[in-house]
Amino acid sequence: MSHLPKALNRRQVLAALAGAAVAATAAVPSARADAGPGQVREVDFDWVDAARSRPVPARLYRPARSGAAVPLVVFSHGIGGSRLGYRYLGHHWATQGIAALHLQHVGSDRSLWTRNPLDLMQRMRQAAQDREAIDRVHDLRFALDRLLSAEEGADVDQGRIVAAGHSYGANTVLLASGARVEREGRPMDLREPRLAAAIVLSAPPFYGEGPMQPILSPVTLPTLHITATEDVIRIPGYYSGVDDRLAVFDAVGGRRKALAVFEGGSHSVFTDWSGTGGVLRNPQVKAATQALTLAFLRDALEGDGSLLREWPRAHAPLVARYVAPA
Repeated sequence: MSHLPKALNRRQVLAALAGAAVAATAAVPSARADAGPGQVREVDFDWVDAARSRPVPARLYRPARSGAAVPLVVFSHGIGGSRLGYRYLGHHWATQGIAALHLQHVGSDRSLWTRNPLDLMQRMRQAAQDREAIDRVHDLRFALDRLLSAEEGADVDQGRIVAAGHSYGANTVLLASGARVEREGRPMDLREPRLAAAIVLSAPPFYGEGPMQPILSPVTLPTLHITATEDVIRIPGYYSGVDDRLAVFDAVGGRRKALAVFEGGSHSVFTDWSGTGGVLRNPQVKAATQALTLAFLRDALEGDGSLLREWPRAHAPLVARYVAPA
């Protein structure tokens, strides 16, 4: 497999800088495990995909058992993240009866920050190569296989599985949702057929491949795209603004796609960082994102669009632009 073109490597690396047979499985409930209606149980998995000699750590947020089948969101972090990140989303979904499996991609996770800082840019470039982009999608597929075969995933409704991700993780989600790039004259299809919908937070563009429309038009699942007017990557010699996120939304082929653009914010406002994008605006955007993603999940998985119709009015002071699904 050839490497990604240099233009795409730069965009993925810089976006990440701004965002910031199978081996035995260990499953350890965390100290925050609870029981009861609306309560959440957290379980950590330390899976290893022996076929790739690659660890696939994950954290599961799951609602207390009710006897009913539960939907599942599989979450992919941005470069430098971990399974511990984006808890404000996973925990919230679980309180609302939706399980959330947060992956850790070991080739592009928080270990990038813990080694020699002089080698950071080289590690970033390696994390944005073809092999890691592909491995991330394989991580998602492998984790689904493991969870659905485990006791903790026995009540997951396999017809209601959604992928979600931020920054580089949003690109992972788009690849798993059907985005297609060519290598050596042949299309590379990484689509995961079990996905019913996708949530895309601050997706960097698929540049270096020519126009985005041929790459993203095969994504026909219902999609929710979330960004902000200051969702900007600004590094000496490089700039990527909210227009790039909008171009991804425009190029996706499905008719049932929604877009929310928050006023202000930042590229990393959707992470667990509490100050980025404004001390007051940050928690407001997070709360609105919780509400919007839940509304989208209810609409996409249950056909209940009432929360999604109400969301723009309820959060109007924060919203610069909103496009409802067709």
